[in-house]
Amino acid sequence: MKLSNSTALGISASLSERQLSAVELMQATLQRIDAVNGAVNAIVSLRERDTLFAEAAQADNQPRKGWLHGIPIAIKDLANAAGLPTSHGSPIFAGQIAGEDDLLVARLRAAGAIIIGKTNTPEFGLGSHTFNPVHGPTRNPYDTTRSAGGSSGGAAVALATGMLSIADGSDMMGSLRNPAGWNNVYGMRPTWGVVPGHPAGEGFFEQFATEGPMARTPRDLAALLDTMAGPEPSVPLALPVDPALPDIETLPFVPRIGWLRDWDGALPMASGVLELCEKGLAEMQALGWAVEIASAPFSADAMWRSWVDLRSYSIAMRRRSEYEDPDKCPLLKPAMIWEIERGRKLSGHGLYDALEIRSDWYRATAALFRNIDILALPSAQLWPFDGKLEHPKEISAVAMDTYHRWMQVVVPASLIGLPVVNVPLGFSDAGLPMGLQLIGKPGSDAYLLQVAQKWHEATQWPQEAPALV
Repeated sequence: MKLSNSTALGISASLSERQLSAVELMQATLQRIDAVNGAVNAIVSLRERDTLFAEAAQADNQPRKGWLHGIPIAIKDLANAAGLPTSHGSPIFAGQIAGEDDLLVARLRAAGAIIIGKTNTPEFGLGSHTFNPVHGPTRNPYDTTRSAGGSSGGAAVALATGMLSIADGSDMMGSLRNPAGWNNVYGMRPTWGVVPGHPAGEGFFEQFATEGPMARTPRDLAALLDTMAGPEPSVPLALPVDPALPDIETLPFVPRIGWLRDWDGALPMASGVLELCEKGLAEMQALGWAVEIASAPFSADAMWRSWVDLRSYSIAMRRRSEYEDPDKCPLLKPAMIWEIERGRKLSGHGLYDALEIRSDWYRATAALFRNIDILALPSAQLWPFDGKLEHPKEISAVAMDTYHRWMQVVVPASLIGLPVVNVPLGFSDAGLPMGLQLIGKPGSDAYLLQVAQKWHEATQWPQEAPALV
């Protein structure tokens, strides 16, 4: 079975109709992992094969639990899956075994998924470049000298190379969008609250990161989103949502797309990025969609100030125990130390200013979405960079003043929790992938998936140009 050309829903149908057994699927999955994972290092903490085959055989002899019944999946190594290590890419947590599933993983298991291992991530998910001292770097399958992006880099590469048919990811600052764009697959950051986080820790202030689906088709994205989504009584601010998959093939109205380019020059872009995006947008126009250039609707600098302050404060509070522990603090990566120390210095006045900017930007988008259905931005400001770099130091001769400034293009959606689907756009002259962020108003998740599905029907980028590693 050639997994790289198979959709998760197609595999699910074959399992349901007994045209394929879970044992055969597991065999094909492990064979594919053996063939390519050594070159890209996307899947880590792979479980014992005998145990996996036993679980697959058990799935073949049980009533189907859900659409994921018998389908192998690896969990991003920031989430807990019972019996597997959760390293967070940090030596502080290396080898620690999770005692229970996080909410997301429990929902995947309830739908029948077989958890085979973990997908690689940067240390604590920081940096949009998947490397860490526990599992090493994940490499881009279109050029293994290049970054796979992050923090869902392992998940994106596992999809691009056909090791998995479906994957979970998470996104605070582009962690679903950037690796999807750089690996020619789809990734979705849902409206904040559609996919509830695990019921632990502070749940009201932290409205930045969210889990979401990754796949090689929007139909699979919709199916996995439906499994992930829905309120949990113990999680505040979780949103009810209608299923996305049933109407995925329809498009209730022609999308009006506002192309924000480089935010009126505020966001430096590598040569060729905007040109490829505009080529894709021209193809969207050929589908009958309305595309217009949109002027920058808000100050990029103000958004950035708000974002870095709220992000640093959130990280500083969540990781204060590691920072304050004299044995653990030296094991934290420099970016984490920078975030924590910056966050601890913030004043109450400074935080409130950041919250006011966030609210102002939300109100500005409410006005913007009266005349536009979707905002479009590149999924990254540059092509996949040299994997040996910790982070890019400049874009088009503009110096990057922080470890994450090169991903500023994802902040407009992240700051106020807007839904975004990354759609593949094609490749640079050097054969490197790029994607486009399709950003919708709050709650428009299903519509974004419908738009992405029509784009996929017209282009089929993941199937037309699969990774050849």
